[in-house]
Amino acid sequence: MKLRTVILASAATVAMGNAALAEDLTIVSWGGAYSASQDKAYHQPYMAENPDVTIINDESSNEAVAKLRAMNETGNITWDIVDVEGPDSQRLCDEGLAMEIDLNEWTAPAPDGGTAVADFGDAVINDCFIPQIVFSTTFGYRTDVAAWNGKEPEDLCAIFDTDTFPGKRALEKRPKKNLEWALICDGVAKADLYDVLSTPEGVDRALAKLDTIKDDIIWWSAGAETPQLLADGEIVMGSTYNGRLFSVIAEQDQPVKMLWDWQVFDYDGWVIPAGLSDEKLALVKDYIMFATDTQRLADQAKYISYGPARASSQPLVGDHADLGIPMAEHMPTNPDNMGNYLVNNILWWADNQDDVEQKFQAWLAQ
Repeated sequence: MKLRTVILASAATVAMGNAALAEDLTIVSWGGAYSASQDKAYHQPYMAENPDVTIINDESSNEAVAKLRAMNETGNITWDIVDVEGPDSQRLCDEGLAMEIDLNEWTAPAPDGGTAVADFGDAVINDCFIPQIVFSTTFGYRTDVAAWNGKEPEDLCAIFDTDTFPGKRALEKRPKKNLEWALICDGVAKADLYDVLSTPEGVDRALAKLDTIKDDIIWWSAGAETPQLLADGEIVMGSTYNGRLFSVIAEQDQPVKMLWDWQVFDYDGWVIPAGLSDEKLALVKDYIMFATDTQRLADQAKYISYGPARASSQPLVGDHADLGIPMAEHMPTNPDNMGNYLVNNILWWADNQDDVEQKFQAWLAQ
């Protein structure tokens, strides 16, 4: 009998013999195709095995740091599990807003008996982070833009070439990744990016490059926005998560292609808010054990083109659950998609994001 079942049985006994004790589990994620993939691979199977549990989906991960800070200040923690990118997990961990966990205790070992930590490898980025996927932020573009005269973008810097590729672009309304891309297209070498960004002049240089297309930018906050803008023809190109672009291309059959050049790799995973009750923590831990095993992580790749964080899950990635197409070639880690790429500098952004964000927002307001 699982730990969670023992706890709930005990609680039911105290509650005058009720057959089951219904519990809510609030899981925060990013919405769109990504949350749908989690629902199919993790949430629905978990609730099928545990009918006394109701998972509530919250799509506020883009505001996770600010909201958890506010919850901590009021002492009212209403979230149970939060899906975040690596840099946000580092900030939450540094500020004591996310629990430190023993990954080998919280997650199952590899099928060959190796430890979970070894199986997750480089995805273990700090003491609070429970790895889930490897994803990238990259660009999609429409293939039917009449003003392009049959040309298609071949590299990242087409984003800044409004003469050859006129039309609106979509970029995320935050500095992360936009500054790196701007500097690359302003001639800064990959190896020098964060040295340049570590100076006020470097940030100014990146913002000056973005200034050249500022009037053509539609800013997004949720990952589902760019695919919708592309599908509606409101933009000609835009950045978002590669899985969102896969959905609009392969599942919706829109006239859109992926531009993999200088995709930015990130790790995404769970953090557990500090301050949960012991009873809630037992349920959270049971869900995490279930949702992060080798097969479950591979199962998510049936629904979205993000690579599972466990090495043991990679060989189990098969075909799309509905389309029947092989998914391996659509992963950001496919060698054919990695001609140029960046890995998000988690520590740099954890140390600098608040200051750079303030400067970025001031630039937006100009």
